[in-house]
This record gives sequence, structure tokens and C-alpha cells, in this order.
Amino acid sequence: MKSLTKSFLFFFSVLLILFLGFFLGTQFSIDKNGNGVIAFDFSKSNKVNRILNLIRKNYVDSVNIDSMENLAIHEILKNLDPHSLYLPPVQAKAQTENLEGNFEGIGIEYYLLSDTLFVTQVRPQGPAEKAGLQKGDKIIAVNGEYVTGKGLLAENVISKLRGKKGSRVKVTVIRNGKGNIQELEIVRDRIIVSSIDVAYLMNNQTGFIKISKFGANTDEDFIAELEKLTKKGMKNLILDLRGNGGGYLSSATALADQFLPEGKLIVYTKGLHEPRTDYIATTEGLFEKGQLVVLIDEGTASASEVVAGAIQDLDRGYIIGRRSFGKGLVQEQFSFEDGSAMNLTVARYFTPSGRSIQKSYDKGVADYKEELKKRFDRGEYVSIDSALKDSAFVKSNKPYKTEKGRLVYGGGGIMPDYFVPLDTSYYNEFYKQVSEASVLQEFVYRNLIHQDILPYKNASEFTQNYKLSDNHIKSLIRFIKNRNIKAKQEEITKAIPKFKKDIKAILARYYFQEEGFYQVVNNQEPYVSKALELLNK
Repeated sequence: MKSLTKSFLFFFSVLLILFLGFFLGTQFSIDKNGNGVIAFDFSKSNKVNRILNLIRKNYVDSVNIDSMENLAIHEILKNLDPHSLYLPPVQAKAQTENLEGNFEGIGIEYYLLSDTLFVTQVRPQGPAEKAGLQKGDKIIAVNGEYVTGKGLLAENVISKLRGKKGSRVKVTVIRNGKGNIQELEIVRDRIIVSSIDVAYLMNNQTGFIKISKFGANTDEDFIAELEKLTKKGMKNLILDLRGNGGGYLSSATALADQFLPEGKLIVYTKGLHEPRTDYIATTEGLFEKGQLVVLIDEGTASASEVVAGAIQDLDRGYIIGRRSFGKGLVQEQFSFEDGSAMNLTVARYFTPSGRSIQKSYDKGVADYKEELKKRFDRGEYVSIDSALKDSAFVKSNKPYKTEKGRLVYGGGGIMPDYFVPLDTSYYNEFYKQVSEASVLQEFVYRNLIHQDILPYKNASEFTQNYKLSDNHIKSLIRFIKNRNIKAKQEEITKAIPKFKKDIKAILARYYFQEEGFYQVVNNQEPYVSKALELLNK
């Protein structure tokens, strides 16, 4: 016990010195692109170097020095706020690729079907399509190395498929439904990924656009889709920001600009070392006059809350759904020479009425991460009264009002103008187990995919006419039971209507991409139904 205590005290001392070394031995600079770069001045932290070297040369067991440094950094940042983070090189690269909206690869979407990578989509005019890869193909080898079998991880296969633009990769596939094996050589290229999930006309006058994140090109992509829908006669718009965790503030403000007249304040930011910066609507936007509805939920955060907050404060449209996440902190990324990065909170953002949307993190990161679960446990997802009783709103002494004088709330997310409860009519332990195990996807891809024989010309025709047969449902229940998922008959009966819609949506995505999927999902969906009701008033 004594030796363990000494080891712990020694380790703690090393961490403490590392903390001090990090604070005292760093200098901040800005590169030519305006990105933060941190350069270490080790002349001011020789003790840190000496201790690390002593550990490396003398410690009883092998020690990963890099991990010790990373641990020190994590400890510092987690005591600042929940959104200041250190990103190792791999994570930093992934985050950048995600927000920049591009990566180098072959251009496919996939599903891990038991022990094999099953191709669900092939990007039009992408490298894979040019080489002859088809949806429904099963990838069994990459560059001659088999990539099937128990314990297969999809990310391991994808890492082999990705690579520098212009490089080549050989892919061996089994063609779905035909059983023949083919080897294809694919020339990798840069793959552009839009953050606009879908944009389509729901009826003659109402468009629907869903945005998954605010990346580098989101505003440009949005404008392009907006122009297409406007030319088709769109006069009303449903903007879906549910599950949108944010992204670049500049993209969010540029998008909000399309709805607001010149001179209107969209949002402002300020921090101890950051002077107040106002983001103002510029020239005439593309959709300043049409009716607008914005859909939000507890997954709507950060930059997407900027858009929703501006629309609400300026009375530009209706906000429908459930209370948003409540992230009102602005991060700046500082890059390290080894490819890692630090996202550091440098400011808070405030909506036009002056309210901060950031929820409290006074009780620490662990409690902060549990906040959404606490909302669910106290019934907020099914009753707006619970949300209004939240301490963040009860303790708020300063009233906030919209441009037309409506009362709005700060300090805990965006409260919708019209509440839509979580649909729990189908939910039970049985449905949860089936969903978590992705059983429906596996059932569809194994039993319902038949290439080139679908009798529907387009997504609308499929949505209106396709119905899952009783034999398919019986087959599904047997399929589920074979996965050792047990349930009472009443649980099965309750879940079947949702199973039917989920399966139809999976099929629609496979055959008609995202437009097909969302046409099925949005049909009689509570959020969308409420939006259409308001737009038709």
C-alpha cells in the first residue's frame, strides 16, 4: 500500500508540473490563414522535460509519455467548460474533414451486414461509379486482402478504401443477386459532401430543407437549393434543424441572412479577450418574404441555435418542436504542429434580444453531459410545462422580448413557439432492442432488396403506394426472434406500425436516396404536420 501511495503521489506531481509547464511554456500565434497555432517554448519548462526524461529512462515499467502529456491537457481543459477540448491528430483531421465537407476516397455509403461491407449508395459520377461499383455489392477484399469475417469493423475497411486523390485501390465484390465475383480498380478522388441532407417540394407551395450541420459550404449549398425550389414555385419553407449540432458560426449567420432584411442584427459575440462582434444581415436575402417554420429539438445546438434564435427574436417565423440543447459558447481552434488541435472557448454568443442560450455547467462536465437525460426523466420531452419550470428559466430575472413584444427565454436553449411532444406511442423495451441492434436494416438488406424490379418510378409514387405485406411482417418477427430478442405479444403489436414505417423509409433511401427517405418519414410526422397546419392558416 505504501509503495502504491508513493507511486500515486509521484504520478500526481508529474501531472501538476505538466499543468504548470503547459500554462507557462506556451505561446500563441496566428498563421497566414488566421488559424491559431500553439508553439511550445521548452526553455521555460526544463523541469517538465527532465521529469519526462527521467520517467522514460528510469521508471519500472514502460510508459507512454505522449499519453501523459495528453492527460494533462485534458485535465486542464475539462475544468474550463464542457466544450473546450483537446483533439488528437486523427480526431482533429476527422473534425476538419466533416466541417469542410470533403475527403479523399471512392464515394460510397455502406452498411456493415453481419461480417461484410454492403454498399447502400454509390455517389453519382464519383470514383466508385466510374469504376463500375453498384449499390447492393458486397465488398469482400481490398487490394487482395480479405475484409470479411467475425469481428469486422467498418472503419477498418473504410480506412483501406480512403487514400490520396489519384491513387488506386482494387476492390473485390460479390454482385448482389447474381453471385458473381468481380474485381474493380478505382481511382480515388476528392469527395464533396453537402451538409444539406435533403431539399424538396412537399406540395405545390411548401418546400422542405434539412441541414445536418453548418460546414464551410453550407450557406452556398443552401442558396443553391433555395433557388431551385423557388423556381419550382415555393412560397413557404420548412427548415429542419433537428439534430443539427452546429458548426461554423459564419455559415449559420450567412444562412440566416437569406431570411432577414438588411441591417437586422442576427447575433453578437463577446468574451473577456474578444470585443463585441455584431453579425448584421446584409443585402436582400433570397427568402425574406415567404412564410418560414424552423423545426428544433434537444439535438439542435450552437450555430443552429443562432439561426433559430434570430428567427424567433425578430419574429421572422415560427419555431416548432422541443427546447434546444443550450450551447451558447464560441470555440476557436488552435492547431499544433503534430496535427492535433485545441478547441478553446473564446466568447459567448447572444441573440438579437440579448439573451444567452448557454445552459449552466456549474456542476461540472459529468452533470452537464447528463442534462438531456434529466430532461427526459422529468417529463420535459412530453410536456412543455416541465421545461418552463426548469431552474434556468425560473431564476432568470431579466425578461427578454421579441421585436413584436413576445416573451422569450434565455439561459437554457431556445424554447419553441409551438411545442411538439416526443411520440412514445410505439416505444417499449422490445422496440429499443430491435433499434439498437439495427435489426430492421439487416432484415431489409437481406430480404427486401431486389435490384431493378421495383415497380415505382419515383419517390412520391413509392411513398403513396408501397405497403409492407402481412407475410413480410411475419417474416420480420421470425427474423427478430432468431436474434434472441424476446417480447410479449402486446409489445410486438405496439411496435409493428413503427416497424412498417421504418422499413419503408429504409427501402425508400436505398432506391430513391434522401428525398425518398424523408418523404416517407415526413408523411404524417407530428413536427411536419404542425408546420403544415401553421403554414396553411
